[in-house]
Amino acid sequence: MPAIRPSADLRNKYNEISELCHEYSEPVFITKNGTGDLAVMSIETYEYLAGKLRLYSLIDEGLAQVKEGRVKPMKGTIKSIREKIKK
Repeated sequence: MPAIRPSADLRNKYNEISELCHEYSEPVFITKNGTGDLAVMSIETYEYLAGKLRLYSLIDEGLAQVKEGRVKPMKGTIKSIREKIKK
C-alpha cells in the first residue's frame, strides 16, 4: 500500500520519510492541503524505474523496426561482421 504523507512531514519528519523510501523501494506520496502534490523516492528506486523506462523504450523501438521490416537475420549479420573483421 502506498505511503501518503502531508507536506509538513517532508519538512518536519524528513528522516522518517527517507527511511520509508529506502525500506520499501516505493515512492512516498506527499499531499498539499489534502491533494496529491509530489512523489518522493530514493535515488536507487528512481534509477531502477528510469532504467525500466529506457528498456521498455528500446524494446518498443525494436518491435517497431521488426514491424517495418528493418531487421536482418542474425546468422547473416554475424557472417557479414566476420567477413568485415577479416579484411
